[in-house]
Amino acid sequence: IRDVQRIFRPVFAMDDLATDGSDFDRLFADGERFALGDLTVEVMHVPGHTPADIAYRLGDAVFVGDTLFMPDYGTARADFPGGDARTLYRSIRRVLSLPDQTRLFMCHDYKAPGRDEYRWESTVDEQRRTSVHVHDGVSEAAFVAMREARDATLSAPKLLLPSIQVNVRAGRFPPAETNGACYLKLPVQFSPALNEVMV
Repeated sequence: IRDVQRIFRPVFAMDDLATDGSDFDRLFADGERFALGDLTVEVMHVPGHTPADIAYRLGDAVFVGDTLFMPDYGTARADFPGGDARTLYRSIRRVLSLPDQTRLFMCHDYKAPGRDEYRWESTVDEQRRTSVHVHDGVSEAAFVAMREARDATLSAPKLLLPSIQVNVRAGRFPPAETNGACYLKLPVQFSPALNEVMV
């Protein structure tokens, strides 16, 4: 998250934003474990979509964050500032190196064409056999070429600009202005970093 804060602080002229992650209650390192009730959760750093992405492994289940989608839809985009298709591929292969029956829980489902119902769970085996983007046999070079070409056709998510400004502050709105109200900014002239995702 510190990388993401450093990227977006100048984009939105958030001079008050600390870029050390101190807005968050706790920052996790790759491989770190923590308790959730009686469960032990392992943190997996899975950058690529953004530098800050993590997945959570609990026994035979992994909450994959923004890495994989359902096998018939593919993978997360990698064109946000700090994102990288090559890094995303390596993060996904790390997840897919887990045992075949590991259950994978998705962060999003966009319902692939021809599928009417939402799905949220697959397995390592299902992804390795049938993922339209990263099934076994898809090389890193082929994935990077596909992901970069596809990302070039995607428009920015509708709520990208407001969500970034709240996400980098650990879910908090910016501080109030002199009139007592807080504001989210909408740049009229984009910086080079924001141009990457807004064009």
